[in-house]
Amino acid sequence: MQTHTGVTFQVRVADYDQGKKWYEQLFNRRPDFIPHADFAEWEIVKGAWLQVAKGEPTKGNGPLRVGVKDIHSERERLMNVLDIEIEEVNTREDVPAAWCTFNDPDGNRVGLFQELE
Repeated sequence: MQTHTGVTFQVRVADYDQGKKWYEQLFNRRPDFIPHADFAEWEIVKGAWLQVAKGEPTKGNGPLRVGVKDIHSERERLMNVLDIEIEEVNTREDVPAAWCTFNDPDGNRVGLFQELE
């Protein structure tokens, strides 16, 4: 079996500049790498990259959920800076995580999760 060295996940946005700005606000930072026009990448955690590319969005894909330390405060921050509604935080008995999901402006499904102890 081969050893895997990383992972990428790509979302397409109709308006690259607006899409890049939205993801900058989501991650609270600029892209880590812009290899060419209309394409930006963020290393979310070591070896895991999100690519935002100009193109025809694929509605309903995902969700790509990003792990956070405090899901409630990050949910509030994102609702304020992105001016969106985000579903309530979900939990389920015997599942050691909390999560919530929302859409970017192009319909790509993204979200947050927090590991619970």
